[in-house]
Amino acid sequence: MEKSEFTLLNKIQYPEDLRKLSVDELPQLCQELRKDIIEEVAVNPGHLASSLGVAEITVALHYVYNTPEDRIVWDVGHQAYGHKILTGRREQFCTNRKLGGIKPFPSPTESEYDTFACGHASNSVSAALGMAVAAKLEGNNRHVVAVIGDGAMSGGLAFEGLNNVSSSPNDLLIILNDNNMSIDRSVGGMKQYLLNLSTNETYNALRFKASRWLHGKGMLNDDRKNGIIRLTNAIKSAISHQQNIFEGMNIRYFGPFDGHNVKELVRILKQMKDMKGPKLLHLHTQKGHGYAPAEKDVTTWHAPGKFDPETGERIVDKDPNKPQKYQDVFGHTLLELARQNPKIVGVTPAMPSGCSMNIMMKEMPERTFDVGIAEGHAVTFSGGMAKDGLLPFCNIYSAFAQRAFDNIIHDVALLKLNVVFCFDRAGLVGEDGATHHGAFDLAALRPIPNLIISSPMDEHELRRLMYTAQLPDKGPFVIRYPRGGGVLQDWRCPFEEIPIGKGRKLHDGDDIAILSIGPMGNNVTEAIAKLAQETSAPSIAHYDMRFLKPIDEDILEEVGQKFSRIITVENGAKKGGLGSAVLEWMNDHGYQPKVVRLGLPDSFVEHGTVAELQHIVGIDAEGIIKAVNTL
Repeated sequence: MEKSEFTLLNKIQYPEDLRKLSVDELPQLCQELRKDIIEEVAVNPGHLASSLGVAEITVALHYVYNTPEDRIVWDVGHQAYGHKILTGRREQFCTNRKLGGIKPFPSPTESEYDTFACGHASNSVSAALGMAVAAKLEGNNRHVVAVIGDGAMSGGLAFEGLNNVSSSPNDLLIILNDNNMSIDRSVGGMKQYLLNLSTNETYNALRFKASRWLHGKGMLNDDRKNGIIRLTNAIKSAISHQQNIFEGMNIRYFGPFDGHNVKELVRILKQMKDMKGPKLLHLHTQKGHGYAPAEKDVTTWHAPGKFDPETGERIVDKDPNKPQKYQDVFGHTLLELARQNPKIVGVTPAMPSGCSMNIMMKEMPERTFDVGIAEGHAVTFSGGMAKDGLLPFCNIYSAFAQRAFDNIIHDVALLKLNVVFCFDRAGLVGEDGATHHGAFDLAALRPIPNLIISSPMDEHELRRLMYTAQLPDKGPFVIRYPRGGGVLQDWRCPFEEIPIGKGRKLHDGDDIAILSIGPMGNNVTEAIAKLAQETSAPSIAHYDMRFLKPIDEDILEEVGQKFSRIITVENGAKKGGLGSAVLEWMNDHGYQPKVVRLGLPDSFVEHGTVAELQHIVGIDAEGIIKAVNTL
C-alpha cells in the first residue's frame, strides 16, 4: 500500500514543530494524524479505535503545553499512538509492537515524552498527582495533566487518586476522555453518571468566565479559593438540580465539551493552564472517530488486526483447519456447564468479548456480570456470591489479575470459597509486551493456602478442568491458559473429572525426565519427536503435571527414584514456579538430581510474536532440545 503524503504532519518531528502551526491549521493536522494511524495499523496490527478517538486531545495538549517539561500522563496506553507519532517516533511507528521495535505502550525508558507506564488502566490520576505534588514541593512551575478514559475511571485506583487529589495541595488537571467505552462498552454506576452528567449551558459559560475573572484578580490563588469553589459548587447544584461528584470532592469541574473540536480545546486549555488547584475537564469523544468502520463497531476495531484502510474490510484468517482459540473453548464450555449447573455464574472485569464470556452473556445475561475495569472487585464480588451458594467463574487476564492479589487471598482463599479463577492470556502474550505478559501468576499464587492451581495442556484438558472445578466443594480453583489458538482441530470432548493434584505420564524414558505444566507440554512433545530422529539422543520421559498445587507427589517420587537429570518447563517466571516446586520437593525428600529449570527469566520480557519470545527465553522446542543436549 502506498502511503499518503501529508502537508502538515510531514513538517512535525517533535511537539515544538507542532507549536509553530496556526490554530486554524490544527483541524487538518488532526485529520492527517488520524489517517496516518489508520494506514500504519492496517498493515502492522495494533490498537486502533482508542487512538483515533483522542487525536484532537493529543494535538491540543502538545500544542498548549511545553512537553516534555510539562507532564502528560496517559491512562490506558492504547490511546497514545498519536502521541508517539508527534513525539519523535513517526519514522519508527511502523515497528510498533514488533520485536526490537518501539514499545506497544508509552514507557519512560523509550522517550522523555512518556512520563509513566500505562499498560494497565486507572493509574494516571495517582501518578500525575505524585508528579504535581513533586513540582509544588520543588517550587517548579511545571504543569501536569492526566488523561483518563476508555473506562479507566471505573477502576478503584482512579477513585483513590481522586480522593487524594482533593486533599493534597496541587494544580493537577485531569482530562476525562468520556467515550462510554473500555474495550467493550463501559458498565456500572460511573458510566451511567457520566451519561447523565449535564451542565447547564448558560451556567457553564458564566462559570467559566467567572473563573477566569476570579483567577485574574488572584482570588483563586490563595486561601479564599476553597470558599469560592464551594460557593460556585452550591450555585451549580441549585441551577442543574444535581450534585457533581467531582465538585463534591472540591475538584473544579469544567464541561462536558466536545472533545473533537480541536480549536475549542486549545482555547479552553490555554484558559485553564495557569489556574491553581485541582481541575477536571470533561470531554465527550467518540471511540474510532473519523473512520466509519471503527465508529460503527468499536469493540471489533479496538484491535482489528490487518485490514484494507480504504474499504474497511478486515483481513481475517478463515482457515477451517485452524484450532479454536483457548478463550473461545472457555466461552463455549462455560455455557455448556452453566446449562447443566444452575449455580454457575460468570464474572469478568470489562472483557466479555476478550475472554469470550459474551457467549454465555448472550444466552444468560442475568447470570453473567461485567463489573468494569475493577479486578479486585471482580474477585471479592465473586467471593460474596460463592459465600451464599453460587459458583462464579471469574475470568481475568493473568497480567490484570495481579491487581487482585490481596482479594484472592483475603476474600476467597482464606474462606476456601468455591470460586473458579480462569486466567486467560497466561504466559507470554506476544506483541503487547511486558505489561501484558502473564508471567507471575504461578509463582505469586503457589504459596497461598487452599488454592488449587492448574493448567491444561490442550483444549480437551481445559474442558475437563473446567468440569472438575465446578463439582461440589472443590474450593478456590485456578485454571490458567494462554492467549491464542490451541492445538486440536476437534476441541469438543465429553466431560470427565480429573483427580485433583494428579498429572500423567505422556512418554516413557530412562535417561532424562521432563516435567511440564500447561501448553508447554506440546513444545516438549515436539522436542522429543525431533530428538527421536537422532541416533545418539537420550531416552526421555515426559510428564504433564497438570497441577502446580497440589503437585503430584507420586510422579515426583517416581522421578526422584529413577532419574538423576530433570528438566522442568513452564510459561511463567521460573523463580517460584514449577521448577522451584520440584526442587523444593526433591530436597525435602532427600533426592539430589540435577535440575534445569526452563521458564521466564528474572527480567521483563519485551514485545514480539509469541514464537519469537519463546525462542529468546528458551522454552520452545529448540530451547528444550538445547537443554537436553547440555544436561
